[in-house]
Amino acid sequence: MTENVRETVRAKYAAAAKDAASSRGGNGCCGSTTFVELQTDSDGHAVFGAGLYDDETIQGAEQALEASLGCGVPTAVADLHPGETVLDLGSGAGGDVLISARRVAPGGKAIGLDMTTEMLELARQNARDAGVDNVEFIEGYLEDIPLADGSVDVVISNCVINLAADKSVVLAEAARVLRPGGRFAVSDVIADEEMDEATRADMEAFTGCIAGALTEADYRAALAAAGFEDIEITLTHPVHQHASAATVRARRH
Repeated sequence: MTENVRETVRAKYAAAAKDAASSRGGNGCCGSTTFVELQTDSDGHAVFGAGLYDDETIQGAEQALEASLGCGVPTAVADLHPGETVLDLGSGAGGDVLISARRVAPGGKAIGLDMTTEMLELARQNARDAGVDNVEFIEGYLEDIPLADGSVDVVISNCVINLAADKSVVLAEAARVLRPGGRFAVSDVIADEEMDEATRADMEAFTGCIAGALTEADYRAALAAAGFEDIEITLTHPVHQHASAATVRARRH
């Protein structure tokens, strides 16, 4: 199951990166055609993508965020400070990494982790174009983060953890690389208890950040099992009949 999910997601976002590189736009996280059409709701409010960011936040990362359809703004809840090291899980085209890099300067560093070579190449180009040098983009899996224990202060992510086949392993890895007292601050999709099995079985919905989502109760339990405390989950806006975007915050023991 893990390999099947991983390869399906990889293929989806490799194609998204190629599209973005050629057109400086395209799909990012949650990027199935279905969700491209749902960037805004019926009232015109942003549901996915760069429209969720305010003008000040997006400054300097506009190009990178063109390739994103994340479901939130994790940097808005991460409370980043100069000198900190921040890790973005599933960093895609690098938008949140570039925003983080600006906030942790001087003396800090932002690291983006992604498993898709094409996305990493796009992110590195976006960093060069933005003139940001306190960043690093590394290839690897969320379930096996290639960083040392206790090496980062903050872990962020934008609508990516729900794409992993085994969220418990991902959260345990996030706890491992965080220093004691380190912060976990992500945007993610939370499923309601009534999500039907047909939706969960739909791999297109999985790569669109819906079918793989945990319920709030399951997310809290997985965070606690991984060694997190002070867990806060706040729903922000609906993204599906049976799922909502949310901010998820916690602190490592």
